[in-house]
Amino acid sequence: MAERELCFQCLRPKRFCYCKYTKPVESGIKFIFLTHPKEVKRQKTGTGRLAHLCLPQSEILMGIDFTQNERLNQLLQDERYVPLLMYPSPLSVTADSPVLKEKLYDNPPQGMQKKIPLVLIIDSTWFCSKKMLKLSKNLFDLTKLSFKGAYKSIFTFKTEPAEHCISTIESCYYLIKEMQEASLAPKDIDPEPLMDVFKKMIQFQLEKENERITLGLPSTHPKDYKYTKLKEIPTFN
Repeated sequence: MAERELCFQCLRPKRFCYCKYTKPVESGIKFIFLTHPKEVKRQKTGTGRLAHLCLPQSEILMGIDFTQNERLNQLLQDERYVPLLMYPSPLSVTADSPVLKEKLYDNPPQGMQKKIPLVLIIDSTWFCSKKMLKLSKNLFDLTKLSFKGAYKSIFTFKTEPAEHCISTIESCYYLIKEMQEASLAPKDIDPEPLMDVFKKMIQFQLEKENERITLGLPSTHPKDYKYTKLKEIPTFN
């Protein structure tokens, strides 16, 4: 029974704990992960939790309708922060947008940064995220933030609704990179630990899937029965 003891940080069995692969990334950004309960139930160690383990000061808030969420409303009203909702929209700003710099600086780009980006990321499926946005009235008027670049997920064995859709942890990684390029995040910090632990997770999941197929073990996911061919495990050179 000891092998099933859980790590209370990553919620993995201690034998397969991911924490040893994590390192702190002091990005100067406060990330808030708005996590749908189904995301926690379906996948206890999702990429949002992995990102949280690497990002000091980040927080996970679980729910569907965040309108009355006391902690979120407290953060949204805190004058130290500029709230930004990470979500694609025709009205979204990017890290290099003058609008964003004006919100963070007194006299951009020479002025000192006065406020901290408070980046809200919806950690859920695209279908559930739409419902969360529809219900959460306190998110309606927030400035939406998106990427300048186009990125493709390395989470290749997971089906996404569109090629441009990337995981939560990848969203954090690429946002930090773009914020660094725009001088809105410290240029001397290294965001690679986010991708390092994500790659370890991918390799582990593929190894376990291949083990299941080889041994003919029952599937643990409703769609697993469709996959009967061994998968190539990337080395991520």
